[in-house]
Formats: sequence, structure tokens, C-alpha cells
Amino acid sequence: MKPAVHPEDLGLMPKTEFSRREFVTASLATGFALAVLPDAQAEVISTPADGLVAGEVQIPVLGGDMPAYRAMPQGPGPFPMVLVVQEIFGVHEHMRDVCRRLARAGYVAVAPELYARQGDVSKLSDINAIRAVVNQVPDAQVMDDLTKTVAWAAEHSAADAERLAITGFCWGGRITWLYSAHNPDVKAGVAWYGRLVGEPSVMTPKHPIDMVAQLHAPVLGLYGSADQGIPNDTVEKMRAALKAAGKPGEIILYPDAPHAFHADYRPSYRKEPAEDGWKRLLAWFKQHGV
Repeated sequence: MKPAVHPEDLGLMPKTEFSRREFVTASLATGFALAVLPDAQAEVISTPADGLVAGEVQIPVLGGDMPAYRAMPQGPGPFPMVLVVQEIFGVHEHMRDVCRRLARAGYVAVAPELYARQGDVSKLSDINAIRAVVNQVPDAQVMDDLTKTVAWAAEHSAADAERLAITGFCWGGRITWLYSAHNPDVKAGVAWYGRLVGEPSVMTPKHPIDMVAQLHAPVLGLYGSADQGIPNDTVEKMRAALKAAGKPGEIILYPDAPHAFHADYRPSYRKEPAEDGWKRLLAWFKQHGV
């Protein structure tokens, strides 16, 4: 596998090493995050682990071991790999179920707990408290942790790092765009309602629209026209930027779909765009060799 570009070369971090913080989260919480306990249990999709290798793993990264959820088919492989990047609520049951769905489609799917140094958001019920934790997570740290996750999976999980994809939801949708610009080994990305524009900060010096020219992989963006947090005009700006840069990405804007329309455990779930988006994800990965 070719070495990934260093974050500072893409403007994702200042010319200093990011903080070597100790880990707060040593293992994944069970069930759903406290802040998002299901309101509509009948809608929740539960993918069984029967016939899969699935469960928590520990991935060595800067400063210690990062917990992650890994699901993969049984057998020697090698299998194509998908990085699954968490919602703002962390690697709770919905993210783990996404990994099992991907494993049933033939992938090694790994969802690292990318806030592990900053805090355990699974036990927080207040969204402002969750944001306070997430706002401490530097993009540079995330880029490095994802790259180390790929290396770990290639060595320990029969993953073929030459067939690498990434998908992420909400907070992870934004990261999907950034990592597709960061790592030249990524073959395809699918970003679910990830923020596209924003003010630069120490932790988040660049946003997806700033990184379009650096994209190594085609990214499929899945957005909802009724998303109150991601205005339609920013989606259109991203679509125009992809076209202007000559990048082979695509953006789908689902009519009347709110933010988190894929989250089947929440009232925001919309069955039709969620199922259509999942079909598009699988087709996008196959189309681009993953």
C-alpha cells in the first residue's frame, strides 16, 4: 500500500504534531447511545452476526489502543475493505449494524471510535455536551487514526487495502470527503449528509468544499433537501465545485428527506431514500473496483 499523504500537506493540520492525549474510551458501549435511544423500535433494522466474524477490536494508534467494531465474512479472504465513520453519537449500535450489513455484502467493515481520546459520548444525553467533546477532535488525528485502521485491517482482518472504500454519516459524512482527499489509496467514498462548508478552526482547518481539487477518489454524496443543518445551497455549491474541478463525484439530493434519513432508529428515518441510498452505495463501490 502506498504511503498516505501527511495531513499537513493538505492543510488539515498546522505544522505541528497533534496532541498525544491519553484514551478516555477503552472499549465500546453496548446498545444505542444514551442521546438517541430509539423512539420507534419497530423501524430499527437489526442485522444478525450469524456467519460473520464480528465484534470489538483494539487498533494501535498514537497514544494507545483505539476501540473499534469490526465485521467481516468468514473465510480466508482477502476481502475489500470499508471504513465506516461514525455519526456524532459515536460507534453505537446503528454504526455496528451498518458494519454487519457491509460484511454480509462481502466487505471487511471497521468503525473506529474516533473520539476515544476526547470522551465517551455514548453516555451523554445532552447534545451540547456531545458537541463539546466532538469539537475537541482534530481532523489531523482522525486522518491518522483512519490510516492506522486500514493498516491494522490489512494485517489482522484479511482486508485487501488495495480495494479500500469509506462511508460516513453526519459527522462522518464530512470526514468521508476529507479522507478521500487525504489517502490516495481510497477507491471510492459515500458521504451521507456530511457538512460541506464551514469556518476554519484549529481543529477543522479545511472543509470538504476546500478539498475538492485534492480528491483522489470519486465520492457519492447522499443528502436531503429538508436537512435543516445542511442548506441546499451548500449542496449545490459542492456539486458545482466537483464539476469545475473535473472530479467524478456525484451528489443525490432526496426531496423532502431530513438530516439522518438513514438512521432507522430515529424519527428522522425515511425508508425510501435510505434504501435507495444503500443500493447506490453498493453499486458505487462495485463501479469503482471495491
